[in-house]
Order: sequence, then structure tokens, then C-alpha cells
Amino acid sequence: MGFLSSIKSQSSVSILLVTCCLLLVSCGNNTSKETSTPSRDYTYASTIAPILFKNCSPCHRSNNAGPFNLLTYADAKRNANKIKFVTQTHYMPPWPADASYTHFIDERILSTEEIEQIKTWVDKGCPAGDTTKVTPPVFYEGSFFGKPDVVVKMQEAMPIKGNGTDHFYMIKFPYELKHDTFARFFEFVPHQRKLAHHVNGHLINYNYDKKKNVFEGKSYYKDIQGGFTDIYKLMGILNDDGTYPMLTPNTVYYLPGYTPVVYPENIGGYALKKKGAFFLKNIHYGPSAQDCVDSSTINIFFGPKIERPIQETQLGTFGIAPCEPALNIEANVVKTIRSHWTTPTDLSLLSINPHMHLLGKSFWAYALTPQGDTIRLIKIPKWDFKWQYYYTFQHPLKIPAGSTIYAFGIYDNTDKNPYNPFHPPRDCKERNDFMSMGTTEEMFQFIFTYLRYKPGDEQIDLSKRKQF
Repeated sequence: MGFLSSIKSQSSVSILLVTCCLLLVSCGNNTSKETSTPSRDYTYASTIAPILFKNCSPCHRSNNAGPFNLLTYADAKRNANKIKFVTQTHYMPPWPADASYTHFIDERILSTEEIEQIKTWVDKGCPAGDTTKVTPPVFYEGSFFGKPDVVVKMQEAMPIKGNGTDHFYMIKFPYELKHDTFARFFEFVPHQRKLAHHVNGHLINYNYDKKKNVFEGKSYYKDIQGGFTDIYKLMGILNDDGTYPMLTPNTVYYLPGYTPVVYPENIGGYALKKKGAFFLKNIHYGPSAQDCVDSSTINIFFGPKIERPIQETQLGTFGIAPCEPALNIEANVVKTIRSHWTTPTDLSLLSINPHMHLLGKSFWAYALTPQGDTIRLIKIPKWDFKWQYYYTFQHPLKIPAGSTIYAFGIYDNTDKNPYNPFHPPRDCKERNDFMSMGTTEEMFQFIFTYLRYKPGDEQIDLSKRKQF
């Protein structure tokens, strides 16, 4: 009312009102589709807390990926300008996949309205509202999901040298349960989150009469090429008679930003013998400037008897189809690498995981049916090494027999790539051995999890799973 109070004459007020009416009529006759939304008084309690709890708090809590907590009003106000900046620039929440190409469950994407609500709230000084009505989510310490049935710990903390180089190890996580049972999934919880780059782990089941003591032997060993039998003996991996135990591959997995995929109870799962071990055939720690120790853990979540076992394979590096051309990226070039494979049977695709390193620029995958129809899988316009999800479809995606799955990756080995580890750029050549790739080396993989197709799979809702 400050402006109106400065107008002293009644005639001036009348002129002003008439002018405003004319302006309103003029606006009403405007045929433009753009409309202005009246500003609202958003508060933390009414508007902002629900957005943060759903999209931010699962990572922004103690001992998790986020660098600060977002569980209280004080947390949000303290970091308000950061929240405004990262949401306005779409840096957070992280979701590299193009949602206009394909949708997945658990998408971490804010709507335009939510982004504007955050901006308005910050610009107006972060009003609190009635915070007594706000109930923050409760998280279990040491798991993304909740309290596990069993936590398997390292037998001893593993030292990591702070010499600025990558480190690769094999680690054994032995355990002994009360009886044979089944598990829905396993969760690797990194202790050194900033250093843990990837984990490839297997499940070992021992027949009771074949292994007396699963805890014997060295708990970790440097990952080297060749001579594995001798190392397995030193680590106590083999049965007491020197034979190999039963191994289920690729059951424990980790990448930056990764959380284990959880399917409905009739899909997937693992059989567990009373005596067993998780064998991390390969755990990769990135370079560190300081000595430290790692005490990572593996969580077991029990489940029902297996009805439909899942399968997993990959295109590209170490996969069922090669990189084309070979993954040799010369310095100062931008290069496209591709891989493709034709399925001999009908598949129900559940989840997909693109994988590249620091030279990655973009990723694209789709399937082409024998009739020439395109099945969209994923498009990542701007590759981000720090966020490599297992993307799960809302419903299993049928890939008919005879369809070809294509994957393309663009690599930028120039100075224009801010993530290029070398300046000036160096040639990056694909290795022919099966040793682990360092952070500054490159990979091209399209990993996918699937079922043998059954009629009706398209109607299964993969988001309908038990909450932990």
C-alpha cells in the first residue's frame, strides 16, 4: 500500500484505477499461452521438507554419499544457497539418464514447479512454517534400505597406501549362518566412499562336509594377473580337499552412486548355504594422498525361495560382444565406440547399467526388432563418472528373439574435456588382459539384467517390492 498512500488526490486514484482496469482487459485479450503464477509463501514445513526428504535425504544423511545432512530445517537453511544453485543448474539431484527418452523407477528428477518453489523459498529468506508438523524420515545407519538380517564384516581392516596410485585387491568376507536359507539381495557398504571405485564380488557356498573352517587363510590379497590357485589356497578359498567350492558370480556389486537393485519377491534371489563367503574378486580403490584403512561391510537381506532366477551379461569390455572399433582412443580426438549383440531367445529386460570412465562424454543404447521396430533403452547426453546407476524399468521390457541390442559411447580425449586425467591428453589403449582397469584407463560396457521371457511379464510392476 506504500505506493497508493503517496497519491493524495482522489482524482489521481480514479485515473490509476481506470488505467489498471484497461491493462487487465488488455491482458485478458492476450492470446499468448504463457500465464503467470501468483507468488506463494512457501515454507519449509509445507513445501520444502517433502521435496528434500524424497529426493535428497536418502543420500544426505550421516555416513552416506552426501557431504552434509538434509534432515532438519536447520540443515536446509544452513545450505539453502547451495540447494538453490544445484537445483537451478540441474546438478542435483543426480540423474544422468534422459527422462524424455526412457523412464525408470526411482527417478531422481525435480519438476520445474519444485525447482521454482525452492528458489522462491530461498529468495524469501527460508521461512520455517510450523516445523512441529514435520516428521523427518528414519534411516538405518549402515544401509541404504534398512536393518539387514546379517552384517558380514572384514576379518581385519585393510590398509590403503596414500601414494597417489590406484589399488586393486581381492578380499574374502566369510560367514557362518544358523542354517541354509535364501537371500533377496546383498548390499556392499563402502567405508572409504571417496576411494571405492568399483567392486565385483561373488558368492561362495560350501557344502558342510567340505569346509571345516571358512575363516581360515588371509583375508585380503593384492589383485594380480595369473597364479590364482596359489592365492586361493593362501586365502582359504578352496575346499579342504583342494577342490573348488560352488561359486555364484556377480552377486556383490558397487559403482559410484550405485545402490543394489531390489525386485519383487518372486524375481531373483540367491540360495545360501550355512557356511559361505563373499569373495570380492576385485575391489578398486582410487588414488589417495593419505594412508588410510578400509573396513567395508556387506549386508544380507533374507528372502523367500527362488522362483525366477535372474541372469546378467554385458556388451563391450570383457563382454559377449566386442568393442567396435577396438577401444583405442587417440589423444586430441573425439571417438565413438559401439557394440551390438543379437538375442537368440525372448528376453524380459529388467535393469541396465552403462559404464565408462573419465573420457566418457555420452551414452546411447536401444534394441532393433526383426520387424525394424526400435525399443528405447537409455540415453545419457552428459556422462558423469560419479553417478553410474543400475536403471530399472517400470515393467520388464520384452526383447523378442532375433532383436539386436546396440550400444554407443562417445569419448572425448581432448583438453576440452574437464575430466580428462591427462594434460596434454595421452593415447588411451584397450588392454587385452583381464586385469582391472584403473580410473585413468577406459572401459566401454553395457551391462543388463534379464529373465527368460514368460507371457505376462510386461504387466509385472517392478516398483512393487517390499520396503525395508
